[in-house]
Amino acid sequence: MTPWAGSSSTPSLKGVNLVRTFGDGTARRAALQKVSMDLFPGQIVLLMGPSGSGKSTLLAILSGLLEPDTGQVLADDDGVLRDVWQMNGKEREHYRRKHTGFIFQGYNLFPALTARQQLEIVLKWGEGVSSGDARRRADDMLDKLGLAKNKHKKPAQLSGGEKQRVAIGRALVKNPSFMFADEPTSALDWENGQKVIELLRDAAHQRGASVLCVSHDHRILPFVDVYYHLDDGHLERRALPVE
Repeated sequence: MTPWAGSSSTPSLKGVNLVRTFGDGTARRAALQKVSMDLFPGQIVLLMGPSGSGKSTLLAILSGLLEPDTGQVLADDDGVLRDVWQMNGKEREHYRRKHTGFIFQGYNLFPALTARQQLEIVLKWGEGVSSGDARRRADDMLDKLGLAKNKHKKPAQLSGGEKQRVAIGRALVKNPSFMFADEPTSALDWENGQKVIELLRDAAHQRGASVLCVSHDHRILPFVDVYYHLDDGHLERRALPVE
């Protein structure tokens, strides 16, 4: 697939010299050690590494969910590059709601809402979309994810893989500028996992989003533009395998 035509040499998000430690005293451990990463519009980036290497920590910091000990996260906020961690709490919440989409390993679905309503509420609350337009966009996304027949079901009535796809649809439906995905294929068979990765790639290549995907799944490699490896708090950019 051809990358996004508006691809730019200017990053849409820059993580600069990020440091994050956990624990106290002799138990203190550095999860990130002066890590820097640039994300560009129109690219899907894969971050891999062993369990406990700091991948989810880096994703959380870049997405505005976890504050670093030191370092900066500079993100495009309506054409202005701002340090996410210099925003106050209300500004940062507004920024996340307006510009970012998240795919978590734990689904984080509302138990009382149907699959369709999970997506509708994001559009109504985050974008002020009308009820009719929110329903249309929610149904279209659920259909792309093979969930059209499940749109009236609540999370307790769905399998783990179906819940994961609803969570993915909820993140994608508002067409965010930044997509952050933590193990998006972990609960899916490869047929559905491939659908999800293709949707994430489309968000980058067709709509110009900056997509960061954390995963252990090497089958994702042919679908991405940039590949990073994180180990023991140190980040390394690696060449993609030749097809």
